[in-house]
Amino acid sequence: MKRVRIVVAYDGTDYCGWQIQPNGITIEEVLNREIGRLTGEEIRIIGASRTDSGVHALGNVAVFDTSSRIPPERMAYAINQRMPEDIVIVGSEEVPADWHPRYRDGITKIYEYHIYNHGTPNPLRRRYSTYISFPLDVGRMREGAAYLIGEHDFASFCNVKTNASDTVRTVRDISIAARGPEITVRVTGNGFLYNMVRIIAGTLIRVGRGFYEPERIRDILEARERTADGVTAPPNGLVLVGIDYGEPDLF
Repeated sequence: MKRVRIVVAYDGTDYCGWQIQPNGITIEEVLNREIGRLTGEEIRIIGASRTDSGVHALGNVAVFDTSSRIPPERMAYAINQRMPEDIVIVGSEEVPADWHPRYRDGITKIYEYHIYNHGTPNPLRRRYSTYISFPLDVGRMREGAAYLIGEHDFASFCNVKTNASDTVRTVRDISIAARGPEITVRVTGNGFLYNMVRIIAGTLIRVGRGFYEPERIRDILEARERTADGVTAPPNGLVLVGIDYGEPDLF
């Protein structure tokens, strides 16, 4: 028996998120099924990030245990022959039997939220960005984002359905880049609460539109109460870019 680590990229549009659930098909379900058919075993994938319905990923990380004779470094190629076009295994390798993608020190997760800001929508961007027709002031958004950097109690920036007992997280950086009509909010941290990045994005959009002053972000944060916050941005603009374990690049 060996443990194989994989990096998974996917278009989450047609999936009900990562984690198996009764109301629709998920990324985890497809991976368990197709890897199981490949190896002839019952496979139980363990993922690093349980992305929500409609959220995308370029670098989610997962592990599974197998007795297959397929070399771990060839697993990615073999699995991809069975995957639908919207799920791709970027790479695969063997890791120690106790290596876990979630319970490790020094993890850094990188998310991006993509906004298409123009007078008319772009049909080619509708699956991977949120459309905002009103002009956004990126300078104001950057001012507001600065209040979120550091270790804080992010209770105001998580969904009320969260099961987390501790809502303290560390946001290491938030950068906001604008190129033409495309605005990218890049958030880096040690971990995120349920819907946290989407709520940050939704609140910064309200700052950019002038509904909130940048200082309102500080007040919302200090309130530690979800009802003090703005709206949750739609899932289609969110991408899990990657997860850094403080090790050499995986692939």
